[in-house]
Amino acid sequence: MSVRDLSSACQDYLRAIYVLAAQGGLVTTSALAERMGVTSPSATAMAKRLAAMGLVERMPYRGLSLTDEGRRAALELLRHHRLLERYLADTLGLPLDAVHDEADRLEHALSEELEALIDERLGYPTLDPHGDPIPDRELRLAPAGDRRTIVELGQGEQATIAAVPDSDPALLRYLSELGLVPASEITAVAAAPFGGPVTLDTPSGRHAISRELAGRIGVR
Repeated sequence: MSVRDLSSACQDYLRAIYVLAAQGGLVTTSALAERMGVTSPSATAMAKRLAAMGLVERMPYRGLSLTDEGRRAALELLRHHRLLERYLADTLGLPLDAVHDEADRLEHALSEELEALIDERLGYPTLDPHGDPIPDRELRLAPAGDRRTIVELGQGEQATIAAVPDSDPALLRYLSELGLVPASEITAVAAAPFGGPVTLDTPSGRHAISRELAGRIGVR
């Protein structure tokens, strides 16, 4: 089955399942519903539909996983989406908080020919503007390398921001204001005890962020 044969909604769900699975294995319908901004019954109905198409495997009381065909389709969609994000950021100058939603709107109409041209014009990039890997033409992902999160840094340790969450524009605007964007150099200043905030020196100054957020930002 070609990705072109799938509805836009099916495509969005497949990509969401892939992203969630990469974060923690099997995907629950509640996590999928939250990611898609729908009710759990709606997510369950779509999961059943994708399972009937042979793209998703449903394991009762455990969660969802992609079949081989579903994974290939999801990677193709990721390639479309992340290449478009890279193009919108690098060529059109869209800010980090705007590229995700714009790519969401454009990815379903992207032809294979235009995708190849964008890839070539950009110099075959391997990362999107948020630091996530872009599948290549063979749908292979480059290894992430030695990547940790901010919360794992020791006091006084320096690092470079490698990846930030990609789907919350308000959060991305906040991170941009703090200087916490890919390629920025930071220094861990202190981590408060008992799960308190993490203090960092960034290009825009000294800032404290929650430990939960620090655990979502990749560094190298």
